[in-house]
Amino acid sequence: MKVDRLVSIIMILLEKERIGAQELADMFEVSPRTIYRDIDTINMAGIPVRSTSGVGGGFEIMQKYKIDKKVFSTADLSAILMGLSSLSNMIRGDELVNALAKVKSFIPADRAKDIELKANQIYIDLSPWMGNRTIQPYLEIIKTALQESKLLSFEYTDRYGNKTARTAEPYQLVLKSSHWYWQGYCHKRNDFRLFKLSRTSNLQMQEETFTPRDYQKPILDFAEILETIQTKIKIRIHKSVMDRVLDFCSYEDFSPDGDEHYIVRFPFIENDYYYNILFSFGDKCECLEPLHIRAEMKRRIYDIATIYKS
Repeated sequence: MKVDRLVSIIMILLEKERIGAQELADMFEVSPRTIYRDIDTINMAGIPVRSTSGVGGGFEIMQKYKIDKKVFSTADLSAILMGLSSLSNMIRGDELVNALAKVKSFIPADRAKDIELKANQIYIDLSPWMGNRTIQPYLEIIKTALQESKLLSFEYTDRYGNKTARTAEPYQLVLKSSHWYWQGYCHKRNDFRLFKLSRTSNLQMQEETFTPRDYQKPILDFAEILETIQTKIKIRIHKSVMDRVLDFCSYEDFSPDGDEHYIVRFPFIENDYYYNILFSFGDKCECLEPLHIRAEMKRRIYDIATIYKS
């Protein structure tokens, strides 16, 4: 993991007077360009690392700069521990254990209790209550393939139920809105694709390695796009599903309708995904306006009822 590598680089720079980019790259099995990006990150964190060129050149922490355990505030250490502990719930490995141990080594004894208290004030558990049992082992396979630059073979099912055999170069794991995805270069499509992990099956890591390509991270923020294509519809819901409806809108969109119900201005796009959201609320939700969406709801309900007539 990158955080483990960054902490390790800092430790190495503290122990050695100077070390070259290639030596660090070989040590962590990454490219020299990755090491240069890591050094930039360390500099931005406030630890001044300078580079010298030529024979005997490399990276070193400025001699006048002294790092001690006070370089991290209580808030810094609490946030780091919180993030690492939360990630370890889903992605296990020696690197996370080592990172946690190294971060904890920065905690002075007189601040340990306070930092532990603050780190436990927010607990993030990324593991699901129930569901697809392949998620955890697949995460481990992808993580290993990322570290070793090995190809992945798998079968992928699109949203229409079509399954295809794929081979891809893995580049990034993504957790978005409680769902895991992975970014890879698909050999079938000859382009980068964002694969949903729950639609991935028969995932296997191949012995064949690949040379990493330059790539752009996937676009994950669609807020501006959604604002231009979403409309607000009017639905009437029972208070028992209020917490679920709040996953899609805010309290400002609610207005009371008697003691048991609310009228909600609900963000909506006319496609199967959004119609299925409304259906997921069952008989606790009624679409009031616009009339053509209400009519489409009735048509879909009729089609469902028809299935159960025989």
